[in-house]
Amino acid sequence: MTTTTDPALSGDAPARVDSGEPVAGRVDGPVTQRGVIASESLKFHSLRSTLLVLAAAIIGMVVLGAVIAFNTRDRAGLDPEDVVASGPLQGYYLGQLLMAALGVLVVSGEYSSGMIRATLAAVPTRLPVLIAKAVVFTVVVGISMIVASLAAFLVAQVVLSGHRPTYSLGEGSTLRVVIGTGVYLTLVGLIGSALAWIVRSTPGALVATLAIILVVPILLELVFPSWGTYITAYLPTGAGQSFSTSLPVPHALSPWTGLAVMVAWVVAGMVAAAAVLKHKDV
Repeated sequence: MTTTTDPALSGDAPARVDSGEPVAGRVDGPVTQRGVIASESLKFHSLRSTLLVLAAAIIGMVVLGAVIAFNTRDRAGLDPEDVVASGPLQGYYLGQLLMAALGVLVVSGEYSSGMIRATLAAVPTRLPVLIAKAVVFTVVVGISMIVASLAAFLVAQVVLSGHRPTYSLGEGSTLRVVIGTGVYLTLVGLIGSALAWIVRSTPGALVATLAIILVVPILLELVFPSWGTYITAYLPTGAGQSFSTSLPVPHALSPWTGLAVMVAWVVAGMVAAAAVLKHKDV
């Protein structure tokens, strides 16, 4: 007697049913880096918390730039950092806190919600996810912070006009300082992201990031005043100041050296993050 096998139950069954819908578990195509970047971009732009933090940083930079300019219209009795070209960009003190938080949240948010399991199941090789998050963060935040820095500077010059000498973007190192402020804030956020991959906890990563950019430099200069400043020049904050401020800082690195050191911090953090992501379970 001959037995007839239903094609739907055999291994030769078609990958799609008549309705045209894919069979469960089927992947329509290979996972590509471009596709992962598109997915991470969608996540970034669809999360209200990330957009609110980014908007707060942009608005804060511009508003503080105007306020600082208004309060420093009279040059008499001002601190040196208030009268240089980078004076109105001191809003970066707030901006670096917000960017550190944003860098942490874009990674740790998935761990706290459990979404990271689905993300890594869709991208089993894992590293494309880290690369995609870094690319999206760098592009979106980099453009936003440079624009915010530029807007803060220009608004401040309008407020200062007619009260004391102003600066133009083509004057000396002004353009480098304005762009450098936005670059510095972006790199601080990337350090936060790297630490979030390593720590996998929002509070832990925030504490670690703020310790590196704020607490450790202060402690070194207080506890070791004779040589602490030499070390702090190579920490993220000191390296960032070298290319994002117009005011000469004692023992500071040259602008391009400082930028290279800052980038080295980000690269080292991402390499460590990649190792943790690759070899540890979720």
